[in-house]
Amino acid sequence: MARAANKKAKKSATGKKLKKRSFKGWIGFLALRATTIFVGGVTCLVFLFKVMNPPITYTIWSEKQRLGAIDSEWVAIEDVAPVYLRSVVAAEDAQFCRHWGFDVVAIRAAIEAGGSRGGSTITQQVVKNVFLWQGRSWLRKALEAVITPAVEAVWSKRRILEVYVNVAEMDEGVFGVETGAETYFGVKPSELSARQAALLATVLPAPRSRSAAEPSKAMRKRAEGIMDGAATIRADGRSACFED
Repeated sequence: MARAANKKAKKSATGKKLKKRSFKGWIGFLALRATTIFVGGVTCLVFLFKVMNPPITYTIWSEKQRLGAIDSEWVAIEDVAPVYLRSVVAAEDAQFCRHWGFDVVAIRAAIEAGGSRGGSTITQQVVKNVFLWQGRSWLRKALEAVITPAVEAVWSKRRILEVYVNVAEMDEGVFGVETGAETYFGVKPSELSARQAALLATVLPAPRSRSAAEPSKAMRKRAEGIMDGAATIRADGRSACFED
Protein backbone atom coordinates (compact mmCIF):
# COMPACT_ATOMS: atom_id res chain seq x y z
CA MET A 1 0.00 0.00 0.00
CA ALA A 2 2.82 2.37 0.99
CA ARG A 3 4.71 1.67 -2.26
CA ALA A 4 1.58 2.31 -4.32
CA ALA A 5 1.00 5.56 -2.49
CA ASN A 6 4.60 6.65 -3.12
CA LYS A 7 4.36 5.85 -6.85
CA LYS A 8 1.12 7.78 -7.07
CA ALA A 9 2.69 10.75 -5.28
CA LYS A 10 5.71 10.74 -7.63
CA LYS A 11 3.48 10.53 -10.70
CA SER A 12 1.41 13.43 -9.42
CA ALA A 13 4.53 15.51 -8.77
CA THR A 14 5.86 14.79 -12.27
CA GLY A 15 2.56 15.81 -13.80
CA LYS A 16 2.62 19.08 -11.88
CA LYS A 17 6.15 19.81 -13.14
CA LEU A 18 5.08 19.25 -16.74
CA LYS A 19 2.08 21.50 -16.26
CA LYS A 20 4.23 24.17 -14.67
CA ARG A 21 6.25 24.68 -17.90
CA SER A 22 5.02 28.04 -19.13
CA PHE A 23 4.47 29.25 -22.67
CA LYS A 24 7.80 31.09 -22.46
CA GLY A 25 9.40 27.89 -21.25
CA TRP A 26 8.15 26.00 -24.30
CA ILE A 27 9.34 28.78 -26.60
CA GLY A 28 12.77 28.64 -24.99
CA PHE A 29 12.88 24.86 -25.27
CA LEU A 30 11.88 24.91 -28.94
CA ALA A 31 14.36 27.71 -29.69
CA LEU A 32 17.16 25.73 -28.06
CA ARG A 33 16.20 22.61 -30.00
CA ALA A 34 16.06 24.54 -33.29
CA THR A 35 19.44 26.15 -32.58
CA THR A 36 20.98 22.76 -31.84
CA ILE A 37 19.64 21.30 -35.07
CA PHE A 38 20.81 24.34 -37.08
CA VAL A 39 24.32 24.28 -35.61
CA GLY A 40 24.61 20.53 -36.19
CA GLY A 41 23.40 20.86 -39.77
CA VAL A 42 25.76 23.73 -40.59
CA THR A 43 28.68 21.89 -39.01
CA CYS A 44 28.02 18.90 -41.25
CA LEU A 45 27.82 21.15 -44.31
CA VAL A 46 31.08 22.90 -43.43
CA PHE A 47 32.89 19.55 -43.46
CA LEU A 48 30.98 18.33 -46.54
CA PHE A 49 31.68 21.45 -48.62
CA LYS A 50 35.36 21.16 -47.85
CA VAL A 51 35.48 18.44 -50.52
CA MET A 52 32.13 18.81 -52.31
CA ASN A 53 30.98 21.86 -54.25
CA PRO A 54 27.79 23.48 -52.89
CA PRO A 55 25.02 22.41 -55.31
CA ILE A 56 23.18 25.74 -54.86
CA THR A 57 22.97 28.68 -52.49
CA TYR A 58 19.92 30.48 -51.14
CA THR A 59 20.75 33.58 -53.18
CA ILE A 60 21.10 31.62 -56.42
CA TRP A 61 17.89 29.69 -55.67
CA SER A 62 15.92 32.86 -54.89
CA GLU A 63 17.17 34.59 -58.04
CA LYS A 64 16.17 31.55 -60.08
CA GLN A 65 12.69 31.79 -58.61
CA ARG A 66 12.52 35.51 -59.38
CA LEU A 67 14.01 35.46 -62.88
CA GLY A 68 12.96 32.00 -64.03
CA ALA A 69 16.53 31.03 -64.94
CA ILE A 70 20.08 31.87 -63.91
CA ASP A 71 23.51 31.37 -65.47
CA SER A 72 25.98 29.55 -63.25
CA GLU A 73 28.72 27.01 -63.92
CA TRP A 74 31.36 25.77 -61.49
CA VAL A 75 35.02 25.97 -62.46
CA ALA A 76 37.97 24.50 -60.57
CA ILE A 77 40.38 27.05 -59.16
CA GLU A 78 43.16 25.51 -61.27
CA ASP A 79 41.26 26.71 -64.35
CA VAL A 80 41.05 30.33 -63.21
CA ALA A 81 43.75 32.81 -64.20
CA PRO A 82 45.89 33.49 -61.10
CA VAL A 83 45.72 37.21 -61.88
CA TYR A 84 41.95 37.09 -61.35
CA LEU A 85 42.35 35.44 -57.95
CA ARG A 86 44.88 38.10 -56.95
CA SER A 87 42.59 40.83 -58.29
CA VAL A 88 39.65 39.58 -56.23
CA VAL A 89 41.75 39.46 -53.07
CA ALA A 90 43.28 42.88 -53.75
CA ALA A 91 39.82 44.36 -54.29
CA GLU A 92 37.84 42.63 -51.56
CA ASP A 93 40.21 41.49 -48.82
CA ALA A 94 43.89 42.39 -49.21
CA GLN A 95 44.79 40.75 -45.87
CA PHE A 96 43.03 37.48 -46.80
CA CYS A 97 46.12 35.35 -46.21
CA ARG A 98 46.93 37.01 -42.89
CA HIS A 99 43.67 36.87 -40.93
CA TRP A 100 41.56 34.07 -39.40
CA GLY A 101 38.25 35.17 -40.90
CA PHE A 102 37.87 38.70 -39.53
CA ASP A 103 39.91 41.75 -40.48
CA VAL A 104 39.89 43.86 -37.32
CA VAL A 105 41.46 46.87 -39.05
CA ALA A 106 38.81 46.81 -41.81
CA ILE A 107 36.01 46.43 -39.25
CA ARG A 108 37.25 49.46 -37.30
CA ALA A 109 37.49 51.49 -40.52
CA ALA A 110 33.93 50.50 -41.44
CA ILE A 111 32.67 51.57 -38.00
CA GLU A 112 34.51 54.90 -38.21
CA ALA A 113 33.00 55.45 -41.67
CA GLY A 114 29.55 55.03 -40.17
CA GLY A 115 28.75 51.88 -42.13
CA SER A 116 29.28 53.56 -45.50
CA ARG A 117 31.96 51.01 -46.37
CA GLY A 118 32.04 47.26 -45.87
CA GLY A 119 34.36 45.45 -43.49
CA SER A 120 33.52 41.87 -44.43
CA THR A 121 36.31 39.51 -45.40
CA ILE A 122 36.10 37.04 -48.26
CA THR A 123 35.50 34.27 -45.71
CA GLN A 124 32.55 36.17 -44.23
CA GLN A 125 31.12 36.71 -47.69
CA VAL A 126 31.45 32.99 -48.44
CA VAL A 127 29.61 32.16 -45.22
CA LYS A 128 26.86 34.63 -46.10
CA ASN A 129 26.54 33.39 -49.69
CA VAL A 130 26.75 29.65 -49.00
CA PHE A 131 25.15 29.11 -45.59
CA LEU A 132 22.97 32.16 -44.94
CA TRP A 133 21.11 34.89 -46.81
CA GLN A 134 21.62 38.47 -48.00
CA GLY A 135 20.68 41.44 -45.85
CA ARG A 136 21.95 43.33 -42.82
CA SER A 137 19.94 41.79 -39.98
CA TRP A 138 21.59 41.28 -36.59
CA LEU A 139 20.57 37.61 -36.65
CA ARG A 140 22.40 36.99 -39.91
CA LYS A 141 25.47 38.86 -38.66
CA ALA A 142 25.47 36.83 -35.43
CA LEU A 143 25.25 33.53 -37.32
CA GLU A 144 27.97 34.72 -39.71
CA ALA A 145 30.24 35.49 -36.76
CA VAL A 146 29.76 31.95 -35.42
CA ILE A 147 30.21 30.08 -38.71
CA THR A 148 33.17 32.08 -40.08
CA PRO A 149 35.79 30.69 -37.65
CA ALA A 150 34.53 27.16 -38.35
CA VAL A 151 35.04 27.61 -42.09
CA GLU A 152 38.52 29.06 -41.50
CA ALA A 153 39.39 26.09 -39.27
CA VAL A 154 38.16 23.38 -41.67
CA TRP A 155 38.75 24.81 -45.17
CA SER A 156 42.04 25.92 -46.67
CA LYS A 157 42.36 29.52 -47.86
CA ARG A 158 42.55 28.22 -51.42
CA ARG A 159 39.26 26.37 -50.97
CA ILE A 160 37.58 29.44 -49.48
CA LEU A 161 38.63 31.52 -52.48
CA GLU A 162 37.57 28.81 -54.91
CA VAL A 163 34.07 28.74 -53.47
CA TYR A 164 33.89 32.52 -53.41
CA VAL A 165 34.73 33.06 -57.08
CA ASN A 166 32.15 30.44 -58.04
CA VAL A 167 29.17 31.72 -56.06
CA ALA A 168 29.72 35.49 -56.24
CA GLU A 169 27.14 37.35 -58.31
CA MET A 170 28.63 38.97 -61.43
CA ASP A 171 25.49 40.40 -63.05
CA GLU A 172 21.75 39.95 -62.62
CA GLY A 173 21.23 36.19 -62.71
CA VAL A 174 24.91 35.56 -63.49
CA PHE A 175 27.00 33.80 -60.85
CA GLY A 176 30.66 32.79 -60.78
CA VAL A 177 33.76 33.68 -62.72
CA GLU A 178 33.10 31.10 -65.44
CA THR A 179 29.89 32.75 -66.59
CA GLY A 180 31.13 36.23 -65.70
CA ALA A 181 34.17 35.94 -67.98
CA GLU A 182 32.04 34.52 -70.80
CA THR A 183 29.28 37.12 -70.36
CA TYR A 184 31.50 40.19 -70.26
CA PHE A 185 34.52 39.26 -72.39
CA GLY A 186 33.69 36.02 -74.23
CA VAL A 187 36.70 34.21 -72.75
CA LYS A 188 37.38 31.34 -70.36
CA PRO A 189 38.42 32.22 -66.79
CA SER A 190 41.91 30.90 -67.55
CA GLU A 191 42.24 33.41 -70.42
CA LEU A 192 41.47 36.59 -68.44
CA SER A 193 44.00 39.37 -68.85
CA ALA A 194 45.11 41.54 -65.93
CA ARG A 195 42.80 44.36 -67.04
CA GLN A 196 39.82 42.07 -67.60
CA ALA A 197 40.41 40.45 -64.22
CA ALA A 198 40.52 43.84 -62.52
CA LEU A 199 37.34 45.02 -64.24
CA LEU A 200 35.52 41.85 -63.15
CA ALA A 201 36.69 42.49 -59.60
CA THR A 202 35.24 46.03 -59.68
CA VAL A 203 31.80 44.53 -60.33
CA LEU A 204 31.71 42.40 -57.15
CA PRO A 205 30.43 45.02 -54.66
CA ALA A 206 27.48 45.98 -56.89
CA PRO A 207 26.96 43.41 -59.68
CA ARG A 208 23.49 44.61 -60.65
CA SER A 209 24.49 48.21 -61.24
CA ARG A 210 27.99 47.79 -62.72
CA SER A 211 29.15 46.34 -66.02
CA ALA A 212 32.68 45.15 -66.69
CA ALA A 213 32.00 45.36 -70.42
CA GLU A 214 30.91 49.01 -70.19
CA PRO A 215 32.81 50.38 -67.20
CA SER A 216 32.25 53.88 -65.93
CA LYS A 217 35.14 56.30 -65.44
CA ALA A 218 35.15 55.47 -61.71
CA MET A 219 35.26 51.74 -62.47
CA ARG A 220 38.20 52.17 -64.86
CA LYS A 221 40.08 54.13 -62.21
CA ARG A 222 39.25 51.49 -59.60
CA ALA A 223 40.42 48.74 -61.97
CA GLU A 224 43.81 50.45 -62.31
CA GLY A 225 44.15 50.46 -58.53
CA ILE A 226 43.20 46.78 -58.38
CA MET A 227 45.82 45.91 -61.00
CA ASP A 228 48.46 47.63 -58.87
CA GLY A 229 47.12 45.92 -55.75
CA ALA A 230 47.18 42.48 -57.38
CA ALA A 231 50.82 42.99 -58.37
CA THR A 232 51.68 44.21 -54.87
CA ILE A 233 50.19 41.27 -52.97
CA ARG A 234 52.03 38.91 -55.29
CA ALA A 235 55.33 40.70 -54.69
CA ASP A 236 55.01 40.90 -50.89
CA GLY A 237 53.73 37.35 -50.41
CA ARG A 238 50.10 38.12 -49.50
CA SER A 239 48.89 35.77 -52.23
CA ALA A 240 50.97 32.80 -51.04
CA CYS A 241 48.10 31.06 -49.24
CA PHE A 242 46.11 30.49 -52.45
CA GLU A 243 48.78 30.40 -55.15
CA ASP A 244 50.06 27.03 -56.48
